[in-house]
Amino acid sequence: MTDTQKILKNEQATEQLARALAVLAQPGDALLLTGPLGAGKSVFARAFLRCFCGDDALEVPSPTYTLVQTYQAPSCTVSHFDLWRLGGPDELEELGWEDARDGVVLVEWPERLEDLTPPEALHIAFTVGADGMRTVHLHGWGDRLDGAVLSASFSG
Repeated sequence: MTDTQKILKNEQATEQLARALAVLAQPGDALLLTGPLGAGKSVFARAFLRCFCGDDALEVPSPTYTLVQTYQAPSCTVSHFDLWRLGGPDELEELGWEDARDGVVLVEWPERLEDLTPPEALHIAFTVGADGMRTVHLHGWGDRLDGAVLSASFSG
């Protein structure tokens, strides 16, 4: 299965999803996070990075102003990009995009990647309904998402 939607009833459910995907992540993977401000992208990123790096106390500052934060995980380097302030995809070279692709990249505001969007990426789209209900739509990674991740209830 490559396409699914889940309801995220609270912040803990978002963290649970992030940890489940961190266990599946491998060097060369790209996770692309989209959604409005306040939808859960930063909560997801923080939980993903802590799990992937094996450090529950890892300090995970937002890369809003630095554009990228890099972490050393046991299996590879993981780079957290926040492209909100990026002028264009040509600026990614200065941020080390090509080298970062050897590890795992977690990208907020991935629409700014334009032609540099990895075709094999996992797209994670967060939405917030008028009633405040948060949902996430996952697309990509093929059969890797089957099983535990998709069958789990992320109700917190």
